[in-house]
Amino acid sequence: MKAVGSAGTAQGLRTVRAAWRRSRVDAAALPVRGPERARVPGPVREVEPAPGGGTLRFARSELRIRVAVNGAVFWGWDGAGPEPSYALAGRCPEPDPRAVLEPDKDGGWRVVAERVTVVVSRHGAVEVCTPGGVVLRRDLPPRWWEPQGGGPARWTQRSEVAADARFFGLGGRAPGPRLRDGTYRLWNADPGRASERAGHPSGLTMPVQLVVADAATHLVFHDTSWDGTVTLREGVEGAGSGHDRPGACEMRMDGGPLRCWVVVGTPARVLLAWVSLTGAPALPPAWALGHQHARGGPGGEEEVRRVVAAHQEHGLPLDAVLVDVDLHDGQRGFTVDQERFPKPAALAEELRRDGIRLLSVVEPAVAAVRGDSVYEAGVAQDAFVRDASGRLVESVARPGDVVLPDFTHARVRHWWGSLYAERIGQGFAGFWHDMDEPTVFAAYGDPTLPRSARHDLEGRGGDHREAHNVYGLCMARAAYEGLRELVAEERPFVLSRSGWAGLQRYGGTWSASAVPGWPGLRASLSLVLGLGLCGVPYAGPAQEGPDRDASPELYLRRLQLSAYLPLFRTYASGRAGCRDAWEFGPEVLEHARAAIVGRRRLVPYFVTLAHLARRTGAPYVRPVWWGAPGNRALRDCEDAFLLGDCLLVAPVLDQGHDRRTVQLPRGRWYDTATDRAYQGPGQVRVDAPLSRVPVLARAGAVIPVRGDDGRLELEVWAPVRGRTGGGVVVRDGGDGWEEPETERYVVRWQGSRIVVEREGEDGVSAPSHPVRVRGLGEEPVQM
Repeated sequence: MKAVGSAGTAQGLRTVRAAWRRSRVDAAALPVRGPERARVPGPVREVEPAPGGGTLRFARSELRIRVAVNGAVFWGWDGAGPEPSYALAGRCPEPDPRAVLEPDKDGGWRVVAERVTVVVSRHGAVEVCTPGGVVLRRDLPPRWWEPQGGGPARWTQRSEVAADARFFGLGGRAPGPRLRDGTYRLWNADPGRASERAGHPSGLTMPVQLVVADAATHLVFHDTSWDGTVTLREGVEGAGSGHDRPGACEMRMDGGPLRCWVVVGTPARVLLAWVSLTGAPALPPAWALGHQHARGGPGGEEEVRRVVAAHQEHGLPLDAVLVDVDLHDGQRGFTVDQERFPKPAALAEELRRDGIRLLSVVEPAVAAVRGDSVYEAGVAQDAFVRDASGRLVESVARPGDVVLPDFTHARVRHWWGSLYAERIGQGFAGFWHDMDEPTVFAAYGDPTLPRSARHDLEGRGGDHREAHNVYGLCMARAAYEGLRELVAEERPFVLSRSGWAGLQRYGGTWSASAVPGWPGLRASLSLVLGLGLCGVPYAGPAQEGPDRDASPELYLRRLQLSAYLPLFRTYASGRAGCRDAWEFGPEVLEHARAAIVGRRRLVPYFVTLAHLARRTGAPYVRPVWWGAPGNRALRDCEDAFLLGDCLLVAPVLDQGHDRRTVQLPRGRWYDTATDRAYQGPGQVRVDAPLSRVPVLARAGAVIPVRGDDGRLELEVWAPVRGRTGGGVVVRDGGDGWEEPETERYVVRWQGSRIVVEREGEDGVSAPSHPVRVRGLGEEPVQM
C-alpha cells in the first residue's frame, strides 16, 4: 500500500510485483548459511621471504605481505593477492627490493621499509609503525565464519589506533568530515531514501580510512566490495596518571578477500601514493570548473532558452546547462524526447556560440519494451544482468519495467560506451550519471537488484553482493572509455552519483545529500572533504530534492559555499518553491551575482588546482589541518576549508549569523574583502555579511585569476618581510590532451617594494601576466 500511494497505482503495483519477484529469486538462489565454523590464523608455522616482504604461513591461514616501490604496504590473508582489483589502476606496483622480511622478538617477524615498519606477531597481529617505532595501527588477528555447507566466509578485523587519532574518509559521508563514534555501512544507497537516513546513506562509499594522529597520518584501504560495516570509536587520552584508551575500529564484511593497503606519511605524501595505486584524477574541461545550472521539470527547448536568456539578462555567468532530455511517457534511455527537444543539435550549437555547453542525464535502467532500440541491442549483445536460472532480471525504475546492463563485463562496457555517440551527435558535451548505485524502486528492502543476480566480474563470475558497490564505477568507466573513442580530441566529462575507490580515473561525483535545511550545508561540505581525502577531488553538492522551499538566506549561503567547491551547480525545476536567483528579489540577486561572478574570476585558480590534483593527488578542497596534521585545534575544525594552498574559506553554516570565528593555521592571512591581516595560529572573529562569506589569502600567495578583460592575471598577496612566497600557475590549455606549461613564481621584498619573478630553466624572468599586489601596509592582528 505504501508503494502504491507513493508511486501511483500502476507503478506501485509493478514495484510490489518486482519486490516479490526479487524475494523469490533470492530465496531460491542464495545459499542458506546454516551452522558456521569460526576460524583464526593460529600460530605461525613457516616463513617464505620474497622481494618486498614474503609469506607467513600460520596453522589455519597464511599472510602475504609486500612493500611496493611507492612506499605502500599490501597484505592479504588466505593467499589473497593485490590483483584482480577494481580499485587499482593497471598492474600492482613492483615490490621494493630494499624491504626485507626478518625475524622480530617473541617469535614474530617484521618488514622494515624507508617510511614504514610492519611487525607481525606469532599469532597474526599486524602493527604499522613509523620508522622510529611509534605504533600507528595495530590489527588484531582476524576471524572468519565459514558456512559448513560451503560459500563465502564473512570476516571481522578489529584494529587499534593512537588515543589522539581522528578518523576521516569512508567515501562521501554527511556526518563528517571527522567521523565520530558510530557504525557506518559500506553499501552504496540512494541517499534520498528516508528509510535509510539513520544509517548514514551515501551513494559513494568505499572502505578507505584516513587516520590523523600526532605521530603521523596513515591511510588504510580494505580491498573488498562486499557489503559490510565499519564501527569507529575515538580514543581518549589519560589525564595526569590516567591511562590512554586507544581508538578502535571494527570492520565486519559479508564476504570477499581480507586484503588491504596501508600508506604512511604526511597527508600530501599519503594522497600521492594513493593515486599512484588507484589512478590519477581525470582532468575536467575548463568550462566544467565554471557555473553549471540544472533545469528539471517538463520544459523543453524553449524553457532552456528562457533560462539562459534570464541568466544573461541578470548578469549571471553561465558555462553549462543540464537537462533531462529523455523523460517522456515513462521512457528513458539514449533516445531524446522529440516532442520536448525536436532539434537538440541546433540548441547545443546556439548555446555553444555563447560559451555554454549542453549536458545530459543518463541512467543505467533500460525500459524492457519490445521494439526499443537500446533494449533490443542489449538483448542481442546479452548485455543485461540475469538471475541464477539465466533469465533477465526485470525490476522497476522511472521508465517502468526495466533491465540493467552488466557493466562488470568488458564487452558490455564497450557496447554501452558506443551508445553515447547519439548524444554526442546531438551536441551534448557531458553527462551526469544518476540512479547508478544502482537504485530501483522497491516496496521493501534494499532498493537495488536481487543479491543473487549474476555478474561477469571480468570473467571471474559472481553475484550482486560483490558487484553492487562497483556498479557505478564500472558504468563511469564505460562512459569515459567510450567518449575517449568517440571524441578523441576532447577530454570526457562524466559525473557519477555512485562509485567506489578509483572513481577519480573516470571523472567526478555529484553528492546528493538527503539532509534538508541548514544542516544540509554542513553535510555538503563534509561530503566533498571526505571524498577528496579518499582520492576523488572533483565533487560538489546537489541538494535540490529535500529542500525546495529554501529561504533567501539559506539560498545565498548555499550558493556562496558551492561557489568555492570544485563542482559548482545551481538548480531550479520550474516548480513552486524551487526558484532561480532573480525570483528572490533584487537584493538576493545582487548577492548571488557577486558569488557567481566571483567563481568565474577564480576559474584559472581552479584550473591550476585540477592539474595539481591530477599530478599529486592533492584535492582542491582540503581540511584546514592539511599542512599541519599535528595541530589538534585544526584537526577539530570542521566548518572551514583550504582551497588549494592559497585560500582559506569560512562559509556561514548557521542561520542568522553575520560574524563568525575562523581557526587559522600558522602564518599571516589576509581578509580578501578588507585586506586586513591576521596572524596565526589561533582564532579570529571576522565579518560575514549576507553579501559574502569570509575568504582569507595566505601571505606570499600567487593566485591566478580572470581579469576584467577576460585574460589571466596574477593576484599576489604581500609576504611577511624577510620571507619569500610563491605559487604555481597552470594555464588553461583548452579541452584537449595537450599538457600545458607549468609556471612557477617567487615573491619577495626588495627594499620597499615587492618583486615577483618567474622561475625557469634559464633562470628568473618577469611575469608574462599582469600582476596586482595586495596586502601592503597592513599590520597583522596578533592572536
